[in-house]
Parts: sequence; C-alpha cells; structure tokens
Amino acid sequence: MQSYQHFTLLERESLSEKIREGKSFRQIAREMGRNVSNISREYNRNQNKDGSYHPWRATVLYICRRKLCVRKPRLDDEKARDFVTRALEQFWSPEIISERWKMEHPTIPLAHATIYRSIKRKHLDGITAKTHLRRRGKRKNVHNTKVIYPTHTIHDRPEEANMRARFGDLEGDTVYGAIGKGSLVTLVDRASRQLYAVSIPNRESDTVKTAFAAALDGVDVKSITLDNGSEFAKFPEIEEQHKTTVYFADPHSPWQRGSNENINGLLRFFYPKGTNFLLVDHDELQKIVNLINHRPRKCLGWLSPFEFISKKCCS
Repeated sequence: MQSYQHFTLLERESLSEKIREGKSFRQIAREMGRNVSNISREYNRNQNKDGSYHPWRATVLYICRRKLCVRKPRLDDEKARDFVTRALEQFWSPEIISERWKMEHPTIPLAHATIYRSIKRKHLDGITAKTHLRRRGKRKNVHNTKVIYPTHTIHDRPEEANMRARFGDLEGDTVYGAIGKGSLVTLVDRASRQLYAVSIPNRESDTVKTAFAAALDGVDVKSITLDNGSEFAKFPEIEEQHKTTVYFADPHSPWQRGSNENINGLLRFFYPKGTNFLLVDHDELQKIVNLINHRPRKCLGWLSPFEFISKKCCS
C-alpha cells in the first residue's frame, strides 16, 4: 500500500480544476494516483460553505491544523509535574528524576530531556536552570598543585577498597572558599557515597587533622585516599588517631578520587567559588550534607546513600 502523503499546493490546484470540470471523486483519484478516500477527505475538510473548493484557502486551513497538531507536553499531567517540581526543589538532576519516576511508574515514560526542555521553556513555576541545576556554565576548579611525599600510594591500596566492597574506605579533599575565608574538609565513602564534611578556618595541616577527627567521629575507617595537597602533611597523625592507613593518589590525577571530586562538584552548587565559609555554621552545612546524602545516585541503582546503607545493613 502506498504511504500517505499530504496534499501539496499543486495537487490542490489540480483537484480544484477537476472538481470544476464536474469529475467524480473516483475519476479524480485515478487521474491523480490517489486513493478516493484521500480526495474525499481533502474536499470535505477544506471546502467552502457554498460547497466550492479553493486551493489557496485549503492550504491555509491545512497549515493552521498542522500548527495545532503537536504532541501534548508530558508535564501537562499534574501528577508528573508535581513529582518533577518537588524533586527539582530538592536539587535532583533531571536524569535522577527520570530514573526514579521509572522506578515508581514503570508504565508511564518520562525522559530527562523532557524535564530539561520544560525548564528551558519556563513551564515549571519558580524553576530555572540557574537556580536548580548543578551545571551553571562555570569553568572547572583549579586544584591545589602542592605536593607532599607519601608513605603509601593508591597503588598499595587493598583490593577491597579498590572494588568498593566494604564500607569505611574513604576519599578526602578540601573545598576552598575565597582567600582568607575558610574551606571545607570533605570525605566520601567509596561504597555508599556517603558524605562527611566540616568547615575549617584555614588550610593548616593541624586544622585539617582536627577536622578529620570531627568529621569521622564514630566512623569505622578502613582507609583514606587523599590528594597530594600540603594540608594533609599531618597524615601520619591522622592514621594514628583513626587507626587506619592513608593512601595518596598520583599527582594531577583527580579521577583516582572520582567519588570525592563528584561530591565536591555537588557542594559547589550550594557553595560557589568565593563563598565565605567562616560564615557557614555547622547546622547549615549539615543540612546540605543531609540533602546530598538523600540524593539518589545512578551508580547506586538510583538509591540514595542513606537508602543504600539501609538496604545493605538489613540484607
């Protein structure tokens, strides 16, 4: 069967001329190589009130119908719209929202591209890319290039830590504010991606050592992987106070601490470059940490770190 093709202006002009000649729809269909139902439908849709047919008017009516014939936006559905809006207010990414929606509504599709498109077209009240999406078009952070001389490198790290086979293997780093405005010490569990963070007034090695003690109070630490920043110069004392081993990544190799780098990127959404961490109190920081620890992750099967730990501990 011939696939359906929309009438062109030339075909409409030919149809109009044949109608004026008094030819039947069947005869016109044979001459134009069309199905008789195509001819009948075209005439009935676009005829004038007096029964005549004008090709230009028919073309204008066709164009108007085509403009109205668009797919209904998925987020016109109130249930999906509310779900997406609530998730964006928790600063979830569109990909996270899409996958969590699939988990809860497997028969109703919702692509992350739909969410991005709705944000771009401002279809969601109070939601903009600048205020609710992680990427804001800013340049990547320039990391500290100072180095120290480690006792253990990442190549000495046990296989359990490399395979993320247990809780307690941590990756650590610092997130800088402006000059003289403090920093954050961040630690991320490699298996669960759970974040621990405290603010510090400066990057002195003694300050960082004290921050590790505050952040990891009550945590069973198996290993810690750090970069080569001079703020970690007191690593032998950190090893002693946490009864663990500190491993250092290769210089200029942030991908070897990918989990920590990714979480630091999330923190930058809330605390952009130039943030005065001296004004960030403990309760405010822990509120952000809690928000991140309840954020679903693709690498965890769209579970949050909190849900992942609960599932593993209960299984």
